[in-house]
Amino acid sequence: MAAKTLFKWSNKITTSQVEQLIRNEKDVQKALRIFDSATAEYSNGYKHDCSTFHAMISKLVSANRFKAAEEMLSRMKVEKCRITEDVFMSICRAYGRVHMPEEAIRVFRAMDGFDCVPTERSFVTVLSVLVDEGRVKEAISFYGHMREIGIPPSVVSLNIIIKALCKNIDTVDAALKIFREMPGRGCVPDLYTYGTMINGLCMFDRISEAKELFQEMEGKGCSPSVITYTCLIKGLCQSEKVDEAMGLFEKMKTNGVEPNVFTYSSLMNGLCKNGRSKQALELLDLMFGKRVKPNTIIYTALITGLCKEGKVSEAVAILDRMKMQDLKPDAGLYGKVIIELCGLKRFQEAANFLDEMVLERITPSRLTWSLHIKINNIVVKGLCADGDPNRAFRSYLSMRTRGISVEVETSHELLKSFSEKGDLQKADRIVDDMATDGCAPDEGLWNTMVGGFWDRRKARAAFESVLND
Repeated sequence: MAAKTLFKWSNKITTSQVEQLIRNEKDVQKALRIFDSATAEYSNGYKHDCSTFHAMISKLVSANRFKAAEEMLSRMKVEKCRITEDVFMSICRAYGRVHMPEEAIRVFRAMDGFDCVPTERSFVTVLSVLVDEGRVKEAISFYGHMREIGIPPSVVSLNIIIKALCKNIDTVDAALKIFREMPGRGCVPDLYTYGTMINGLCMFDRISEAKELFQEMEGKGCSPSVITYTCLIKGLCQSEKVDEAMGLFEKMKTNGVEPNVFTYSSLMNGLCKNGRSKQALELLDLMFGKRVKPNTIIYTALITGLCKEGKVSEAVAILDRMKMQDLKPDAGLYGKVIIELCGLKRFQEAANFLDEMVLERITPSRLTWSLHIKINNIVVKGLCADGDPNRAFRSYLSMRTRGISVEVETSHELLKSFSEKGDLQKADRIVDDMATDGCAPDEGLWNTMVGGFWDRRKARAAFESVLND
């Protein structure tokens, strides 16, 4: 009843009106209410058609409500509403988007049961889903089936097959062979074909061949897109041909092709890996001037490169810039900066970053956990050596709270610092923790402890501490 009163339809409700309302509604539940309230008008002569059903199905699959979408298909069949190929393909593409290629194929095969004959477009859609999911063998087999039932090769289908073959080093030559045979099959390679082939060659370090294809496409009047330029720039950088990549970058700008964030990230990553972080920083300024927003990959490349070159202050500045852009650095990025700060004996700053990681709940992965343990221990020992045992003790307590292993050497440095300072309470806490962990101070450290407390007229307390332990 609520659905009926939600909308007040005009006397002449039309399918185009319903379709427009459903497509404009962002909330899938509200879109369903619109659909149902229109259904309630069946008695007044209104009837859903393919367009309104398609709009509702598209809305449902966009919210991953596949069961409800397929129920709409069944309802269309019951109501004898014509079901077009586009309706089925919207469901197939949605299944592909959520990495469920088997379901996409199932829906494709169900088309016959709904009196909907698939055309080349449907076959190509399923072929694309298989390739995008890395199901290359199945894609090749499916393409063979297409040929068997009389579907001729097209630029689109061959582009998809070339893309599939370019995913593996062993099949790149097969992709190149198909590429060369395309004109003979009546299919002229287009911009996408060249881009896919160039990207495949670059991926497996066949840069000279990629450059030849790039020149060939220009010679045939096929203007490279930003994607094509970016693929070759990335390949050149990976092959350490950074100067060539920079030259191509300037060429694309001259030709009126604006670099995108991926172009910049590929080039800046190459510059930073080759010790040219200064040029990478200049590109960062250029990006901001062009209002191209840097991504995490760019900041990671810059910070890594600056740390590698020992420019830790610049790396810290970039890290702050990254955070101001609401991009969250990961534990690995913090680790690089902290290690460099420790190398320069800037332990207070290093400890600040460790505290920031705790505050922001940034935790390392299993792969970087051992490095994280090492960094924490280095910082605590460094703070002790820096004459700040109290800050070191706070970091030590934080480590234990978070389950970070404390090395014996770290405990020894803390004990030594507090013994020399005469702080029995903290020293006693550390000794207790060591005993819990199954280790104990060595003889030299015991002598340091007793000597330190003795000098401060706490000999009795020190002696009792030794006896108790």
